[in-house]
Amino acid sequence: MALSTTRQRGSRLLHASTMQEIKDLILRKGLRPGDAIPTETELCEILNVSRSSVREAIRTLAALDIVEVRHGTGTFVGKMSLQPMIDSIVFRGAMAQDSGLQVLREIVDVRHRLDVSIGPSLVQVMKGKRHDDIWRVVTEMNEKAENGEVFADEDRAFHVMLGEPLNSELMTQLVEAFWKIHMVTAPMLGVPTPEDIVITARSHGDMLQAAEDGDLAAYLSAVAQHYKPIIRNIERVASAQQR
Repeated sequence: MALSTTRQRGSRLLHASTMQEIKDLILRKGLRPGDAIPTETELCEILNVSRSSVREAIRTLAALDIVEVRHGTGTFVGKMSLQPMIDSIVFRGAMAQDSGLQVLREIVDVRHRLDVSIGPSLVQVMKGKRHDDIWRVVTEMNEKAENGEVFADEDRAFHVMLGEPLNSELMTQLVEAFWKIHMVTAPMLGVPTPEDIVITARSHGDMLQAAEDGDLAAYLSAVAQHYKPIIRNIERVASAQQR
């Protein structure tokens, strides 16, 4: 038993070491997303490890979006998206039967904090400028809300586009990632779209107007108004489940 455990531990260490060496190799070569990395045979020679070690490391790196395996073509540097994180958090929410709504509360709280955190920079870079492309999304959102229709596509587009003037790719990815987690997790836990979707839709326009006016206080107020119906809906569902 002890020998088996020692072998398993050694295998895990070798796996982690091989993964790290492949990542270091990508960095040393200055490879970018879409660039080809050395073949399996070349990696074995470069890293002085077995073919099975390389294959296992590549499988894990592919699951993390660090590399992309294109069968018949080769292995390339991946886009390194946040999809693995999204999948993990969504799965966590699905598994947490007793605390699923708490997970959703935390997800909404993160979204709220992200919108708040970008406020000071956003009102600074957007002040005095008109963003017609975002306003078109807001108009579509409000029209759907007035007709009692959901506006998920427009909502995603709004939050992504609102952060683009900051030129922070990571922040944009985080905003979109937690939006996706929210949209997938809420229906899974039986939390419907808030009834007061008109308020939610209008608050987006208020956020945009405040940013263009350079009014941080108004922007933060609009952000709070945006999340009130969502939070209220989660609490209503939680209360109904406790009865």
